[in-house]
Amino acid sequence: MNQRKYFGTDGIRGLVGQWPISADFMLRLGRAVGSVLAREGSARPKVLIGKDTRVSGYMFEAALEAGLVAAGADVGLLGPMPTPAVAFLTRSLRASAGIVISASHNPHHDNGIKFFSANGEKLSDAVELAIEQEVDADFVTVPSERLGKASRIDDAVARYAEFCKATVAEDFSLRGLKLVLDCAHGATYQVAPKVFAELGAEVIAIGDKPDGFNINREVGSTHPQALQQAVLAHGADLGMAFDGDGDRLALVDRHGVLADGDDMLYVLARSWHARGVLKGPVVGTLMSNYGLQLALAEFDVPLIRANVGDRYVLQQLKQHDGVLGGETSGHILCLDRATTGDGIVAALAVLEALALSGQDLAIARQGLKKLPQVMLNVRAIGAREALVSDEVQQSLAEVEQALRGRGRVVLRASGTEPLVRVTIEAADAEEVQQLAEKLAGIVRSVAERS
Repeated sequence: MNQRKYFGTDGIRGLVGQWPISADFMLRLGRAVGSVLAREGSARPKVLIGKDTRVSGYMFEAALEAGLVAAGADVGLLGPMPTPAVAFLTRSLRASAGIVISASHNPHHDNGIKFFSANGEKLSDAVELAIEQEVDADFVTVPSERLGKASRIDDAVARYAEFCKATVAEDFSLRGLKLVLDCAHGATYQVAPKVFAELGAEVIAIGDKPDGFNINREVGSTHPQALQQAVLAHGADLGMAFDGDGDRLALVDRHGVLADGDDMLYVLARSWHARGVLKGPVVGTLMSNYGLQLALAEFDVPLIRANVGDRYVLQQLKQHDGVLGGETSGHILCLDRATTGDGIVAALAVLEALALSGQDLAIARQGLKKLPQVMLNVRAIGAREALVSDEVQQSLAEVEQALRGRGRVVLRASGTEPLVRVTIEAADAEEVQQLAEKLAGIVRSVAERS
């Protein structure tokens, strides 16, 4: 990761107009991707481009298309599509790669780029490094007779909708259910209402009128209050909120209570285990609540923790032959159904589990007792370096010893700013607060002295 110049843990992201989130960079990036794919064996690569609903998507779509065509690659334009839809269509249409233009849950003035390989998974580190090297090379256009062509894939929404419906049993029906869908004015605004309505639900859609600027604005999985209010106002059975690019999900039960990724992992793991279809451990992250670990242990299912980021969850699932994992934020991976985190697929999986149990969400998640959690941010120059000091490590060991067997502590440095996150969980909320403040104070003290 330290060798990367442009790529972060999940593609490239930043403020529109500032390098590298600029039209000239995207032109160079498109050519670089086409050149690397051609060099790796695709004589005439085919690359799909999907995007969310931000106004800058038009600019970056055109620039990427031009760069790819200049490198001799054919381009398939999908229009506004969820990130997981691009992963599926890349695989289904036998493309060489897929590109998503999106900044996920960020506001409209940000944008970014994500890539998928031919098998619908995130690109390997080696391919990303090769692309970075090619971006900085001279811009060379292939001879005219080798230029690529671009075409629009008009049935992309219908193809992806059918895929989503095929992830549940053929006789599965949502008839009799009233569902509220919050599409975050983002990439799911067309396809999500279509999928759930075709399965028989009465669908009430909010956040489904994008204008290029309102993506994620007080709606979606990162702003669930709008969904909570709508569920109660309409007397709905369940609410679901996606983020701007459709790979993240939040649920709201009929009482208006929010359910996060830990709740979903518990409901799915319990159902799949009871049916004998759960393989391997469940994979969470460093931020997964300790209560989830205790709840899964009650039916002998281990929880493995990956670093924060869905790519790291995926790595652990593959390493341990697992099929279910995710983040508290709502990235849920069901590898028996999709190759990447998919909000619509995860929602259908939860609805199927609830139907098989005969329970609603409020009842189904009662077995998960989350422990009180406090997360404090220590923002100071030298905070990241303070983590390796003897004083901080000794204090960390003391907290770990105090919580052994009944809680946990996580000290995590931000990868992008001088920030350390102190997270502590245990049954006693007052103790958690005191321990978190003490440990954060020691980190800050050491950082300020350095």
